[in-house]
Amino acid sequence: MSLPFFYISEYKPADVEISLDEDNSRHIIQVLRMKKGEQLNLTDGKGNLFTTTIIADHKKHCVVAVQEKQFRSPWPRKVMIAISLLKNANRFEWFLEKATEIGVNEIIPLVCHRTEKERFRHDRMEAILISAMLQSQQCWLPVLHQPITFDMLLRQEEIVNASQKFIAHCIENEKRNLADLVNESVASQLILIGPEGDFTKEEIDYALENRFDAVSLGDTRLRTETAGIVAGVLLRAG
Repeated sequence: MSLPFFYISEYKPADVEISLDEDNSRHIIQVLRMKKGEQLNLTDGKGNLFTTTIIADHKKHCVVAVQEKQFRSPWPRKVMIAISLLKNANRFEWFLEKATEIGVNEIIPLVCHRTEKERFRHDRMEAILISAMLQSQQCWLPVLHQPITFDMLLRQEEIVNASQKFIAHCIENEKRNLADLVNESVASQLILIGPEGDFTKEEIDYALENRFDAVSLGDTRLRTETAGIVAGVLLRAG
């Protein structure tokens, strides 16, 4: 049976003991009813995994001793998804959860011309990513950017320099299947996923001018959050 998995936001390499925050302490001691001498795993979301033993089972400030440290290397190809915010926040939160589970590295909330909602609670969204990372027992927390407009995104140096850049849209013109274009040997990949009303023609043209490849995700029309997950799976599996 695998050990319980918890997140710590900070860790100093010299630390041999770690004092956990009140939320983690309460969950470990009151909810899971763990006792002194029992083991659990910690990660800082930056590739580090710590196997620890409880040495102080206090419900507000549990203390653990580090028994073993491991570093799990990141996936060699960075996968970035820039996806429009959604009017239904639950659907966007579902996307964040599933994208984390499949190993997407960076998520960029996008504000397009047809985006219907721009309110964004970064702290809540970050908590969803952490929960999904722990549930799937990973050691890398996706980078969650602040929302950015479509035009501003395409001016970002990191975006402009991505090894492969794709835009998925519904307009009937020349597009290729994303699965046929994925190059396993590149360093980074970015795909743009539009709002429920799709990208405008102007946005698509602007992306194409900036050397994005227009792609299809299949034969059916997908909801924004579903398209994001399909794209993530194709990029990670390619």
